[in-house]
Amino acid sequence: MKHQLRAFALGVLLTLGGVAAYAQLAQILKAGGVAALVSRFGGDIDRSINRLTNTKPDQNFATKVVPILSAGNGAYIGAVQVSGKPDLVKQVEAVAQLEANFMGREVRLRALIPVS
Repeated sequence: MKHQLRAFALGVLLTLGGVAAYAQLAQILKAGGVAALVSRFGGDIDRSINRLTNTKPDQNFATKVVPILSAGNGAYIGAVQVSGKPDLVKQVEAVAQLEANFMGREVRLRALIPVS
């Protein structure tokens, strides 16, 4: 009887662990897919955004599309356009976004941090 109970408990734990691992695997694949799409089509996305906003990069101003990883009120991944001095824009590989609520839900804080 003890062996059957242990086997059942082990089976439940393995099943729950498998479900959790599958959920994490799906998130990892999604994040990798978005990062691959941004690295492949980032230049096209950047040019399209520049056309829509009528932005013309030159020697003193550059733009670039990079992945954005958001954490805080949920975890998300996407793409964002960074702009600034060309030598600084070239260094940016991704953007980290941190979100939090302050004073209950009265004030929402968001920090965008370039990652080299």
